[in-house]
Amino acid sequence: MSSPKRPRLIIPRSSEDDYSSEAIAARRELCTSLTGRPLEHLAGKPVPLDQARGNVENLVGYAQVPVGLAGPLVVDTSQGVREVCVPMATTEGAMVASYSRGMKAMNAGTPARARVVQERLSQHPVLVYRSASDAVDAARVARELVPRMRELTRGITSHGKLLDVVPEPIGRRLILRLGFETADAIGINMAAHAAELASNLLAEETDPTERYVHGEDVEKRANASSFLTGRGRSVVCDVTIPASELRAILRVAPADLVRIHRTYQVGFARLSTENQLVQSANGLAAVMIACGQDVAYLTESATGLLDFEETDAGDLYASAYLPCLLVGTVGGGSGQGTAAECLDLLGVRGKGGANPFAEILAATILAGDLSLLASFCTHEFVAAHEKLGRNRPSGSDT
Repeated sequence: MSSPKRPRLIIPRSSEDDYSSEAIAARRELCTSLTGRPLEHLAGKPVPLDQARGNVENLVGYAQVPVGLAGPLVVDTSQGVREVCVPMATTEGAMVASYSRGMKAMNAGTPARARVVQERLSQHPVLVYRSASDAVDAARVARELVPRMRELTRGITSHGKLLDVVPEPIGRRLILRLGFETADAIGINMAAHAAELASNLLAEETDPTERYVHGEDVEKRANASSFLTGRGRSVVCDVTIPASELRAILRVAPADLVRIHRTYQVGFARLSTENQLVQSANGLAAVMIACGQDVAYLTESATGLLDFEETDAGDLYASAYLPCLLVGTVGGGSGQGTAAECLDLLGVRGKGGANPFAEILAATILAGDLSLLASFCTHEFVAAHEKLGRNRPSGSDT
């Protein structure tokens, strides 16, 4: 793709009634121009019921959640600079507007740069032995069995790969930390299958008293281990925003954001939390729902770090680090209905899309945190929700 320095896209809005059929039609026309086809399911066309096969049981229909476009967002990804409109499914008024405002501020400087720095999905089966010494012996055997464990993994997937096995004795229990590469899928079913096979192989060789494929269960919960080592895709995004643009768009100075973030860090220390971003759960949940992701992974994916600094030139340097983004662009619910349309809108559906998708997500999260913290500094947060949120459901949201 080309490398725009400023957004070329314009999301149509109406100053009279932004929920009118004309305003919505104009935005749908923009979506069609971006994807090259009408987004019929987003416009209300029913998704065939049989497309839910394998995704849900006791099917009754499909949930409808409003989808808005945040942006445009210009971000330098591992596949080049992209200008995108980010689909967000939410019922929280003011949220899409807030993310759009943060994106506008980020677009005012050199494009934000986002990169996946690690791809590694872990599984942690546990085997229980009669004594601690037996667990230590089993750890040695586990290291010897790694080539056979890799062979078993190759037998169940053409895309995934077992990267490493780290056996860790904890008393008479042995944790097997298995690391997988999963291509463009989240890959959890593949990894769980491989973990079952690998732990069973070790059990056959070492005779434990118990074996559990999810013995140390990091699945779908924030945890210090994943925060430190990463799980899924670990992503970093940073940007430098000129002070003049920051004042014009967010009505704050770089020093204002540095100060409020310092106070937040005191709060994070008191909470002892792995989520040291400000509203990552908001943006991630909205995009994950829109794009057919497993939203239960939000608990892990929302963890991360935020960093603000005033540069020597007086501008704002901002970065976000998300070590545990569990998202995919193939498999699961990503291939049909509104999810496929929203992934197409970002240009990431299918093979080769997972890394740029994760990078766009990281840039989106950084934009949301910038806007929200700025609104706290200027004391505009409550007023924005009064104007745009559920307390004022009718009228213009401009």
